[in-house]
Amino acid sequence: MEQMTETNAVRLCGTLAGAPAFSHESRGQRFYSFPLEVRRLSGNSDTLNIVLRREQLEAVEAAEREKLLITGQLRSYNNRRGEGAKLVLTVLARELLLCEGPDENSVFLTGTLCRAPNLRVTPMGRDICDLMLAVNRSYARSDYLPCICWGLRAREAARWPVGTAVRLEGRFQSRPYIKLTETGPVERVAYEVSVTEAEALEPAETGI
Repeated sequence: MEQMTETNAVRLCGTLAGAPAFSHESRGQRFYSFPLEVRRLSGNSDTLNIVLRREQLEAVEAAEREKLLITGQLRSYNNRRGEGAKLVLTVLARELLLCEGPDENSVFLTGTLCRAPNLRVTPMGRDICDLMLAVNRSYARSDYLPCICWGLRAREAARWPVGTAVRLEGRFQSRPYIKLTETGPVERVAYEVSVTEAEALEPAETGI
């Protein structure tokens, strides 16, 4: 795995899948959000939430279905509207450009395991391990990012204790699922990082 200088970096190339809408205001700046559709090699697509400042949006006059290149960072927050807290993941854009070429979806993270890994087996018999990675950012805050490892990486990650510093690479993905509620099944979407490479770090290597 290549050495990374950033602890949280995302690079996406995909298609604008909806009109930007006002999201929130923070420290005197207005932020907007829009969905970005990124195709996988399999032909399926991930629909990912992008958040950016109004000035960034106005600088690039993109029409729906136009292709965009976005670099930024993963962000998480708890959405307490509705039933219970819900962890929401977005990409905070640092740079937004019109682009051409193939779709791209790359995530690079360095953080600390803040929950015990959960190793399980899919109905198809494949090992999968759920990780929760805490990644530090400015103002003494952290983003809590769910990640999943597969196969041999899943079995290795399952042995890491809470507090292990981890560096990983992967893809930011959206995954539909059915949640059973008191009123019946409801279709929802989970957002997570599907890990392709991961390693536990020595304290001197973390950079965090």
